[in-house]
Amino acid sequence: MSGDGGGTRVGFIGLGDMGAPMAKKLLDWSGGLTVCDTRPEAVQPFTDAGAEAAGSPAELAAKCGVVCIAVVNDQQVRTVLTGENGVLSAAAPGTVVAVHSTIADESAVEFAGLCAERGVELVDAPISGGAAGANSGRLAVMAGGSESAVAAVREPFGCFADLVVHAGAVGAGTRMKLARNLLHFISFTAATEAQRLAEAAGLDITALGKVVRHSDAVTGGAGSIMLRDTTAPIEEGDFWLPILTHVRELGEKDLSLALGLGGRLGTELPLAALALARFGDGLGVGQGEISATWESAAPAQRDSSGTEQASRGSIAGQEGTAAGPQDAGPTVQNDSKESE
Repeated sequence: MSGDGGGTRVGFIGLGDMGAPMAKKLLDWSGGLTVCDTRPEAVQPFTDAGAEAAGSPAELAAKCGVVCIAVVNDQQVRTVLTGENGVLSAAAPGTVVAVHSTIADESAVEFAGLCAERGVELVDAPISGGAAGANSGRLAVMAGGSESAVAAVREPFGCFADLVVHAGAVGAGTRMKLARNLLHFISFTAATEAQRLAEAAGLDITALGKVVRHSDAVTGGAGSIMLRDTTAPIEEGDFWLPILTHVRELGEKDLSLALGLGGRLGTELPLAALALARFGDGLGVGQGEISATWESAAPAQRDSSGTEQASRGSIAGQEGTAAGPQDAGPTVQNDSKESE
């Protein structure tokens, strides 16, 4: 197999909500495309567009040097690989199997071992970016596998992704995807908490959603602070110390104000309380004054509007001297090109 994969026929198994738009981007692949799905109606648009169809994963694997799998879960991946007429019953040595499904990292390692018994390499290659990213060819792929295997799939991946990260050995791609989705779904939970606060305050929560989407598109959202190469505490003299200290002061101020509002409205904000307690340490700059004061205050005091005013006052001097405009985080380039 050539290192760049340019002349290799690609097979795609699983033409669902994500697989179909990904495979569609491979219709013009120079080596040709073979597709396989249990549903004839999913296959037909591809054959109409010039792709070949295979009746089973084995038939597809016999023709293809790169096999992409986008099915629902671990068990389906196992069946595609090792079941009757599975990929490994027919794949030639040197074939590279790329699993795009989000599975357990232990499963990825196990499946790689099964592939290795047949001289086949596996790359766990989960994707991020959703259907919109797949349709626009702007997915992010997190690949785990050998240097040679990742090199073999990088070019075909480029048809549906504009960011391919080699995360490490097999399993590393899945671990990176799990960390990415940890952020994704915790942020969703935080969004529901923000909606409850806004609703209790009599605000239009659909308008709040518009504001969040607009500002995150500009700032990069949570990813805008994910630029350091370690989570260790930041030492004196480090470039990031004043920037992330400023982020901590602004964040602690706004979290304490939101918690004060929630207390007055009788709206519980458990994620906000946890964020206030852990924000500074998470950034690597340690707990700030507001967080420490909040923790030491009695619950009744924390829930009062007076705490909100005290918090506003205690931060005022810091805002006047911190680098950058009020309520602005670090100015960074959002280079992920990811649409989630």
